[in-house]
Amino acid sequence: MGWLVTCTDDDGEPIKYYAVYRDLQGRQRSAGVFTNETRAITAWQRAEAEQDLGKRAGDPKRGRMRLRKYVEDEWFPHHVIEASTREQYSYLLNRYILGEFGYQRMREIMPSHVRSWVLKLQGQGVRPPTIRACKVILDAVFTTALNDQIVSLHPGKGVKTPPVVRKPQRIITSAQFDLIHGALPDDTMRLLVETDIESGLRWGELTELRVKDLDVATGIVTVSRAVVHLKSKDRPDDSKFVVKKYPKDKEWRLVGLDRHLVTKLVAHIAQWGLGPEDLLFEMAQPTEPRRRVRPAALPDPDTLGLTEPNAKGRQYRHGTLTAYQAAKCRCRHCKDAIAAYRAGRRAKGKDEPRPARTVTTDGHIPNDWFRRNVWAKALETANLGFSMTPHGLRHAHASWLLAGGADLQVVKERLGHGSIATTEKYLHTLPGAHEAAITALTAIRGDRSPAVPTEPEDVSGSSTRQSEPQAVKIATPRAEELAEMRDMVARLSAMLGPGTPPAAQQS
Repeated sequence: MGWLVTCTDDDGEPIKYYAVYRDLQGRQRSAGVFTNETRAITAWQRAEAEQDLGKRAGDPKRGRMRLRKYVEDEWFPHHVIEASTREQYSYLLNRYILGEFGYQRMREIMPSHVRSWVLKLQGQGVRPPTIRACKVILDAVFTTALNDQIVSLHPGKGVKTPPVVRKPQRIITSAQFDLIHGALPDDTMRLLVETDIESGLRWGELTELRVKDLDVATGIVTVSRAVVHLKSKDRPDDSKFVVKKYPKDKEWRLVGLDRHLVTKLVAHIAQWGLGPEDLLFEMAQPTEPRRRVRPAALPDPDTLGLTEPNAKGRQYRHGTLTAYQAAKCRCRHCKDAIAAYRAGRRAKGKDEPRPARTVTTDGHIPNDWFRRNVWAKALETANLGFSMTPHGLRHAHASWLLAGGADLQVVKERLGHGSIATTEKYLHTLPGAHEAAITALTAIRGDRSPAVPTEPEDVSGSSTRQSEPQAVKIATPRAEELAEMRDMVARLSAMLGPGTPPAAQQS
């Protein structure tokens, strides 16, 4: 219940009315100063009504808080997000957002400031997907601040970001997959990739598979966990690999495997003596340093030509130590030369061989290590003519299933998509989809292919050559019919002779 505080003059006559009410925390608030009593009463009544609707429950002074303090002290620590998403948010906040808005008061940030910031990022060459991700984070911050009634205006509302062009997905064929599969270094990596293409699992789900998840009798794999690889320095508990007790779609699912793959997995389990809790595919640490495979005899540097000019404009012969060190040349011949030199020093005891480089892991295969050391080299050997990521195997799995006639709902459940619209995106990537559309168009418009030029025939049917180029005849059913009719008329005219009346000839 509000009230009025009256201010009087020297004669005791009221001259001002202060409209006062209490907020939800019990603190005294002012609704304004008025010279009319009725207007003052209406003011505190309106303020209480707005407070009941949740419009003025917060403290206006909190809007003077700077964005960096709000994000670091309130929003980010208390925001419930996945560990990998938190890592990405932390990077984008410190890289693009807090440097621009961190020292501004929250209530002073306007939509015009956000629009200028978007144009600034675009001018700096930041890619549209990154700008959109930064805008999503900034909107999330101010949406929470608006709900907490720290600000009364959302500065990101209505602000557009550059369009993100969606490129068509390149789906590999079965033959192309066989080339990649054959270029992998060992049986474990080949079995890992084969399991990926035949199950369609995400990388975090695939590398977290354990022996207990495979039902050998039915060939069913239970996908109930996923591992996340964290790369930032401020990781929680300093753990690089965080195992989530649920997949990405927050729902367990069952994936059936072909019998031939189950047989290979069983043999793999027996070969390595894996127990129920062991990872199906574990990171194998090297026992000796990786050495470059050198040819038995190095070619003569005089036959290899010169390197590109270095910063000082000097050139050196390929296959020499100087080219490797001074010209920074990393061609195959220069690498072989430095490898032979170092091997010779080690053989003479002048250098100690460096220890094998190990990967910091708890057994899970890091996705970045796999892409650099296994996948990229296999792609280079396969020489497909285009690049793709290991996640492209999941896309290929979905497209192959739909091309083979699998039900759309079954594919959705197998891949763990949250919406069937996500699964439908793979329909346009099916092999032969464009050919089917062209065939349907041809059925309506007819065959529009140009025919091979033909030579004119004389009345007797013999071919005559002319010096002028002949017009190209279009091989359509109508054109063929007219050609047959003209040929028939010409033969009848020849049979009737030159004295036959024109009417008889035309008949």
